[in-house]
Amino acid sequence: MNEVFRFDISLRPDAAITLVKGGLTEQSELLHQELHDLGDGRMIGTLVYERYFFRTENQAALVVIVDNLCGVSKVRLISAGSSGSKVFKFDWGAGKSFASSVEKILSSYILR
Repeated sequence: MNEVFRFDISLRPDAAITLVKGGLTEQSELLHQELHDLGDGRMIGTLVYERYFFRTENQAALVVIVDNLCGVSKVRLISAGSSGSKVFKFDWGAGKSFASSVEKILSSYILR
C-alpha cells in the first residue's frame, strides 16, 4: 500500500532536507539522499527512509521529495511497503504515521 501526501512550504528545498534529516528519530534509517542545485535558485532534493513498525510487523519506506521548480517549495511524502500482508494491503496507519512525522517537522513552514 502506498500513500502520497502533498503540501507547500516557505523553505528552500536544501533547508527542508536538512530539517527532516535532523528531525527524524534514529528509528528511521536514511537509505539514500540527494540534492540537486539546478541554478537560478531552483533545487530538488530526495530522501529515502526505512523504519520497522511493530503494528504491521514490517518495514515501511518513506520517500521525501522537495523541489521549488515552479517557485514555491513543494513537498511530496510517499509511504510504501507498510502492509504486513501480500494479499490484504492494509497498513494499520503505519504509512500515514511515518509521513506525519515529516509533516510535523516541517509544520511551522507549511503554507495554508
